[in-house]
Amino acid sequence: MTAVGSGRRPRDVCADSWPALGSTAVLQVTGSDCSAPRSAVEREIAAIDAAASRFREDSELSRLNAAAGACMAVSALFMEALRLALRAAELTDGAVDPTLGESLVAAGYDRDQGSLDPVPDGEVSSDRAPRLVIVSRRTALWRMIELTEDPPMARLPRGVSLDLGATAKALASDRAARAAHEAGGQGVLVSLGGDIATAGPAPDSGWVVHVTDDHRSGPEAPGQTIRIHGGGLATSSVTVRRWWHEGRVRHHILDPRDGSPVAPIWRTVSVAAASCADANIASTAAIVLGERAAAWLTERGLPARLVALDGTALAVGGWPT
Repeated sequence: MTAVGSGRRPRDVCADSWPALGSTAVLQVTGSDCSAPRSAVEREIAAIDAAASRFREDSELSRLNAAAGACMAVSALFMEALRLALRAAELTDGAVDPTLGESLVAAGYDRDQGSLDPVPDGEVSSDRAPRLVIVSRRTALWRMIELTEDPPMARLPRGVSLDLGATAKALASDRAARAAHEAGGQGVLVSLGGDIATAGPAPDSGWVVHVTDDHRSGPEAPGQTIRIHGGGLATSSVTVRRWWHEGRVRHHILDPRDGSPVAPIWRTVSVAAASCADANIASTAAIVLGERAAAWLTERGLPARLVALDGTALAVGGWPT
């Protein structure tokens, strides 16, 4: 779950928001008219939902999962989403693994977040200490996914089920920001469930964003208010997308070594990057990497803010303090 909250906007920016993808879409545009940019954003949201939703039986993702072991023709957009997911796995050495669909179902995440049993605020996870021993280690099945072009085709290994939650919504944010900018010619910020992408010129003072656990929170929530002038920003957190399953608190970020929810070191990690997709790949990987996350982000020159379970914040890579 990414969880970046939008802050107070400049006066020369119009804004709109609406429910989308089981969360909230936020649009900010330099100027006074959001209508054409909003239509462009809505088209991109509808397209990514039809391509990559795990909760729609008619989505390309669901059909590909059902056809595991056989080749299936896919759209150009879904091919882009698949290639991004495999790029995420490659860049993170499997820390962000798209082949965890069945593991998420086993953890109880078998329907939209709004239908899951809610968890009271303040309860982070029932797995309070990091696991010191990995009982079983999953094979890197993402390396066995086959993608071909002209025409675009995909094949999953038998028994593999994809989930593109770590990349598809961020991809939609990047695509929606570009489409909105092209539709209106203005500077644009798009946030889909807190996955933030920008396109075109920012306001003179920059885009104001309040970074906190939950993208639905206002600027008064604990966190940090920053300004960005381009690129993307994403936050991954174990405190927002949580549910009860078999008497335990679960969250959606899984350890690819055994397919279980990560025993968190960080409650929230926010990353700025050239695109929203790159930012979300890095923030998700950081939650999985735990104690190695700060060094991993620093080595890659990514500005990031990591918040420990006790609320202590660590800034790396030039993130403002």
